[in-house]
Amino acid sequence: MADYPPTVRELLAALRELPSIGPRSAERLVLFLLAETGGTKERLARTLQAVGSRVRACSRCGFYAEEEHCELCRDSTRDPLLWCIVASPGDVLRIERAAAFRGRYHVLGRRLSPLEGIGPEQLPTGPLLARIEREHPREIILALGTDAEGEATALYLGQLLKKTGARISSLATGLPAGGGLEFADSVTLSYALAGRREL
Repeated sequence: MADYPPTVRELLAALRELPSIGPRSAERLVLFLLAETGGTKERLARTLQAVGSRVRACSRCGFYAEEEHCELCRDSTRDPLLWCIVASPGDVLRIERAAAFRGRYHVLGRRLSPLEGIGPEQLPTGPLLARIEREHPREIILALGTDAEGEATALYLGQLLKKTGARISSLATGLPAGGGLEFADSVTLSYALAGRREL
């Protein structure tokens, strides 16, 4: 039975490792790339190479950066004493698109998840506590989602961070129970930020 050449099969396998790409979607993408002649393949290859070599985590907050600090950390118009802790870099963009927050971020990187073996010991709180010690924020908003993992992580961090002297709050009205930030639109996130409550 005929099959694609080995290099094409390798590309199909690589594409299937991406989220939301199944075998048929991967095959459609590969067939498009094999047939196109407008330079998309070359641009995609160059861009993937550049992302792999240039983009890294901001050394201060953990968001995406091409320099030591990201654009948000370098922005002098943002309030350096108002922080928002999120689980992933994508959550930073979701909150930014709401255009309701003008402080700094800290990307935790993960949330408590017993099913995945992530307990309090696996949460990267060391860098967070060290940064708080250096920068002394006045308020820290915990924007970790309202699903079970997000609520558990917020409760754990809330207790841990109260010792720092900062006001600790979490997102409030607007986010559906059991949902993550990826499902909220910018208006909903804006309301949630404006109506945050102290823990």
